[in-house]
Amino acid sequence: MALTIRVLREDWADPAVGLPSYETAGAAGADLRANLRPEDRMAGMVLAPMERRIVPTGLRVELPDGYEMQIRPRSGLALKHGISLPNTPGTIDSDYRGPLGVLLINYGTEPFAIAHGDRIAQAIVAPVVQAVFDVAEDLSESHRGAGGFGSTGRG
Repeated sequence: MALTIRVLREDWADPAVGLPSYETAGAAGADLRANLRPEDRMAGMVLAPMERRIVPTGLRVELPDGYEMQIRPRSGLALKHGISLPNTPGTIDSDYRGPLGVLLINYGTEPFAIAHGDRIAQAIVAPVVQAVFDVAEDLSESHRGAGGFGSTGRG
């Protein structure tokens, strides 16, 4: 089942940079690309170690009601260069219409260059269930009980 996501390019965005796309038939995430502002395209961007920066995609999206877009790191960038998202996964709500920027962080030890058009993250579109939260007098018992971090085993 294909879900249609409406996409609007920013006025300044380079239309030669591809829309989010799935690189393989079984991919869960669509790759997002850096679409740098015209004044940044030639030089690109450099993330120093431990630096955080929002990288523009040049896009705005309209998600159907009942869906979200999760922005996640690309595993290759994480493994090879220490590039991740400090708030992973980032969430784009169905009622957000602003610019789609990707907040990247360089956990690596070397500066990392981002070129115009580079794949920088992946987007997962997922259904959302909104819950009702109700105050209770008590909670049912469970095998785990009140055990917190690390209570179910090693690590």
